[in-house]
Amino acid sequence: MKNKISSKLFFGLSILSITLVFSCKENKAEPSKAIAISEPKTEVLVPKTVLSKEFNDYWYNGEAEITSYKLEQARYGEMRDGNAVLVFVTEDFLPEVQVKADNYSKKNTPVLKLNATKNFNTGIYPYSIMQSTFYPVANNQHATKISASVQEWCGHVYTQLNNRKDFEVQSHSYFQNEADQNFNVDKTWTENELWTKLRIDPKSLPVGDVEIIPSLEYTRLSHKTIKAYKAVAILENGIYTLSYPELNRTLRINYNTNFPYDILGWEETSVSGFGASAKTLTTKALKLESIKSAYWSKNHNADEVMRKTLLLE
Repeated sequence: MKNKISSKLFFGLSILSITLVFSCKENKAEPSKAIAISEPKTEVLVPKTVLSKEFNDYWYNGEAEITSYKLEQARYGEMRDGNAVLVFVTEDFLPEVQVKADNYSKKNTPVLKLNATKNFNTGIYPYSIMQSTFYPVANNQHATKISASVQEWCGHVYTQLNNRKDFEVQSHSYFQNEADQNFNVDKTWTENELWTKLRIDPKSLPVGDVEIIPSLEYTRLSHKTIKAYKAVAILENGIYTLSYPELNRTLRINYNTNFPYDILGWEETSVSGFGASAKTLTTKALKLESIKSAYWSKNHNADEVMRKTLLLE
């Protein structure tokens, strides 16, 4: 895997990709419904964030930041032990096709990318979840792209959200009622992008009464429609809280108030399971270790020792 990092920042475009997954026993849940194409909504730009030398020195040194977490994941009305990893890295992004650029160009969009993974078991079979967010470091637009995928032994699902005239969503699932879908959503805040926005400038996070598209992991696992929901956002004392009254769900992100604003852990309280097994439970993640590394070049057997450093082995 080859990563080329631009030294020139200050441009933004937005896209979002979403991906989420369900399980064999979930066909009694409310299926995700296709949303009618919405009228285009102009994205209002705010001034670009002025990136400091401290930011450039940390994020443009040819390395990614990799942080491991002890995970307690709620699934099917029970708690599961596992691990989570957040990988943050800057990249050059092609604004038209919305993929990582192979070569530097002034026309590229510098982004801060987050690859967020979870791994845990549900009884005999494993779950693997990954969400990718590509957020312009200019910090004045929505994410350019967001994607999510969930794999388990019953099958897998994939969702991608691209930020163009509207949010363009493609969703694929092995479930009959969800299958292949293509639809548009009006532009608004997405929960996925807020994790990267926090790393650039926590004070720029939206607060108060807002409308937010929940994380693609949540909407797929809970079979909720991918759309904006009303939420209340609070930022105080190194904790960013999102509460969704309609979903009976609360997300709390605990972060370091000093640069580089690393994420110390998070909690997500919501209903887990369906029918008689449904319970309100809290998923928790607690930081274990963090390293800076050009991990894409660490692909030899001898490099597996780095997983021990991250307490993943």
